[in-house]
Amino acid sequence: MPEIGFHFSQPAWLLGLLALPLVALWLWRSAAKAARSPIYRYADAHLLPHLSGVRELKRSERWGRFLSWSLLWLLLLIAMAGPRWDYSSVRLFHPGDNLLILFDISGSMEATDTAPSRLGRARQEVQDLILQNRELRLGLIAFASVPHVISPVTEDSRALLLALPALSTGLTQLPGSRLQGALDRAEQLLSALPEDSAKAMLLISDGDFDEPGLEDRLRNLAERGMPLHVLGVGTPEGADVPGNRGPLLAPNGQPVRTRLDQDQLQALANAGGGLYQLADYRDDDTRAILEIAARSRLPAEISNDRTRVWHERFYIPVILMLLLLLARFRDWLGAKPKHAASKMSPRRRQEGGRSA
Repeated sequence: MPEIGFHFSQPAWLLGLLALPLVALWLWRSAAKAARSPIYRYADAHLLPHLSGVRELKRSERWGRFLSWSLLWLLLLIAMAGPRWDYSSVRLFHPGDNLLILFDISGSMEATDTAPSRLGRARQEVQDLILQNRELRLGLIAFASVPHVISPVTEDSRALLLALPALSTGLTQLPGSRLQGALDRAEQLLSALPEDSAKAMLLISDGDFDEPGLEDRLRNLAERGMPLHVLGVGTPEGADVPGNRGPLLAPNGQPVRTRLDQDQLQALANAGGGLYQLADYRDDDTRAILEIAARSRLPAEISNDRTRVWHERFYIPVILMLLLLLARFRDWLGAKPKHAASKMSPRRRQEGGRSA
């Protein structure tokens, strides 16, 4: 049930009220200074508007305008401060599926057979996964020779977007790409989740793993409820592996050529009981991964955890402010023709009346 408790969500905006006494002090000092102006030595006060073309506001007019603009300023500050005085208690929603991403950051991922590079393409694939995700908890492990846990499986998958720019081949200390170490770390993280929750892994890589027993290991993990899906990055034609100064050279002096090993990646996906997709610029690949990973044994549920959803009332002072501005705008339009007629000389007004 909603409960009453008036307060402001951003009360710091109310500090803008301190500007009102400063403006009032400035108006008072400027009026007093104008009253002592040297122009009063040359003409009486009632003749000054005819000489200068500017009519001095009366005291009641001056402070009346100040009060009206102060009211508008007050309403604006109240709207910005965010008044609210009741809320609803809502249960939190917890997704029932978990997907742990294994991100290859070995040196071959710097190849440019896929624009802007394999690494850049892989980052964009992870970004697409995060933005399209609605049902999964996501985690991220970057690996080459050694795995690095970037984020455990979390509901706040948007926080992974902040970590994507930091994923680079510079995180690796030794050359090579070892998937076994990443699987060991992934198994530890997924085993810590509830037994009845759905768990899956997604490998994003160009392949070329020279490790025995990978397929047997993946079959074992799949039997324990941790399948592996694969997203291949690169092209079969391949490209040279970049080095510090030009292409990376092999011991024979020839550039090291890297190609997307689709056969191996497809075999790993089959052994892991998952899906293989080739990364491209469309959303079909990431959408297919998300759909198959969301087939959970544990459905999404509403937990006992609750949060407050406040009912914001900022629109009330905004409406009042717009109504006051509309009234002032109408008065300004009504006064404009009268003001224009007052500028006409008495002789021209008299001639106009005769012609009529």
